[in-house]
Amino acid sequence: MPLREKLEEDIKSSMRSHDQARLDALRFLKFAVQAVEKEQKKELDDAGMIEVATKQASDRRDSIKAFEEGGRDTMAAKEAAELVVLQEFLPPQMPAEEIMKLIKDTVAEVGATSIQDKGKLMGKLMPQVRGKADGTVVNEMATKYLESLA
Repeated sequence: MPLREKLEEDIKSSMRSHDQARLDALRFLKFAVQAVEKEQKKELDDAGMIEVATKQASDRRDSIKAFEEGGRDTMAAKEAAELVVLQEFLPPQMPAEEIMKLIKDTVAEVGATSIQDKGKLMGKLMPQVRGKADGTVVNEMATKYLESLA
């Protein structure tokens, strides 16, 4: 089933079951998709919708971290619940071992030898993991690996 249909069906089922928190998260995702479509003046395919959902999930992770640091646990829990809903629209995330293997392969491919080569590494690495792994996690793992080479 295309993601657009899944989103519409999930909205309807959330309305029927009176699951307001889930409904809010789904409507927010639908609004974000519509905003991107309006900006690009075209309907998004599944890949485009995954990109929007990935951005929304990343925003939720940032919000959760900020709310937890600020001691606003109820807001962090709300964002975490919305993140769970968004993850249903994302492909399965890559395990850490697979990300590390990809980092090592890409380091060898671009000839990175130190942290100064991080830009080259990330430029080649991020298109390979987009939608499959959180960019922040990949960035941290790549930084640690490059630092270990020095």
